[in-house]
Amino acid sequence: MPVNILNLPAYAVAELHENDHDYHIKASTRQHPVACIHCGHEKLDGFGRREQMIKDLPMHGKRVGLYVDTRRFRCKSCQVTFYEPLPSVNDKRLMTNRLVSWIGHQSVKRTFTSIADEVGVTEGTVRLIFKDYVSELEKTVRFETPKWMGIDEIYLIKPRCVISNIQNNTIVELLPNRNKETVIKYLRQLPGKDQIQYVAMDMWMPYRDAVTEVLPQATIVIDKFHVVRMANDALEKVRKSLREKLTPKQRRGLMHDHFVLLKRERDLNDKEQVLLAHWTAKHPDLGVAYRLKEDFFGIYEKSSTVTEALIRYEIWSKAITPELQDAFHDLNRAWTNWRPWILNYFVHPVTNTYTESLNSLIRAMNRLGRGYSFEALRAKILFAHGSHKREYIRPKFIRRRAEVEDTGIRFSCADDGDDLIDSVVTASTEDLEIVNYGADIDLLVQLIEAGEI
Repeated sequence: MPVNILNLPAYAVAELHENDHDYHIKASTRQHPVACIHCGHEKLDGFGRREQMIKDLPMHGKRVGLYVDTRRFRCKSCQVTFYEPLPSVNDKRLMTNRLVSWIGHQSVKRTFTSIADEVGVTEGTVRLIFKDYVSELEKTVRFETPKWMGIDEIYLIKPRCVISNIQNNTIVELLPNRNKETVIKYLRQLPGKDQIQYVAMDMWMPYRDAVTEVLPQATIVIDKFHVVRMANDALEKVRKSLREKLTPKQRRGLMHDHFVLLKRERDLNDKEQVLLAHWTAKHPDLGVAYRLKEDFFGIYEKSSTVTEALIRYEIWSKAITPELQDAFHDLNRAWTNWRPWILNYFVHPVTNTYTESLNSLIRAMNRLGRGYSFEALRAKILFAHGSHKREYIRPKFIRRRAEVEDTGIRFSCADDGDDLIDSVVTASTEDLEIVNYGADIDLLVQLIEAGEI
């Protein structure tokens, strides 16, 4: 039998037993310890032995158990007994280092249960290895601080705060909650936070207060999608208020066709235009609410300055009929309370363009998230293999130093016979700077849909 079946040179394989599911391999270390692991003294006596079972990487679709005949020694100097160290075995677990590393990599894209079943360990063990693996990633993976930051929320078990890089459509952090203290703590530790120019967010006061306190130089822009969505919400209130006046059949019909009301007028096909005309003719308040919704969208689409936006809003708000004041109350109040930050959009049109992609991600993660903790879901989003958007930046040219000789100055480059050219050198490709912008939202959705996370 080949002695290198394990591909672990430090071990000699003595026996191999195989069944339908497992390999049981008996082995021993090739080299005795040469000194006491406690005091370093070189005089050792044998003091018994024991067999330890070490889990290793699966082979040929079968789980692997490595049974190591481990020797025990006593130091003649300090009289302490100890078992010989086992090469390539993890310090914390009776597993080979390569198995622990493999589980860590796999746990980001697979379920803990499937890994546990394949390796022959408990799901809890996989969770603990995953936790250690993520802890190491946290120390080595650094996402670029976005100049245009998005602060939004994602519902994973409960509302969480998601930090994004707007310019690159990536996620750079998921916070366990959306409290002011949590956001402040995160923003304060960001490297290069003084370079953040814009922060797009929804109308959640803790976000605004945290950014104002930590990033006073950044311009806060209320994301337009969160504002215009309130116009759709107002229209929905009007639609639902009509249900009491309708027969069960009409109620079902209006509920079935409600998507037409939420759709933009310019996007309606002929059939949908007929449906819209039917419902708005039958219920005039619904028609007025639909027109108000469309006109509110128009404030954003047709205004190129703050002044234009203010004028269009004043005209729009005066068009709200008394019967519809309650339905549009929340939108009017939001505009009043958040007006300076809403109007910033018309100076700096920064928006969370990833909103639709983020919604897709939320749905996908909720399907994936059954049984996972937030910490596990966070790691699967931030550290999923193949999801990071990176840029490789070449270093600046470095002018080669002139060398001074007794006869004068010479350059370390050759003269081509025409003009003396100052030599410049560049670093090798190994010196390229890698900028990591975070987890690409569209790629994350694709990976989840493909079952690779």
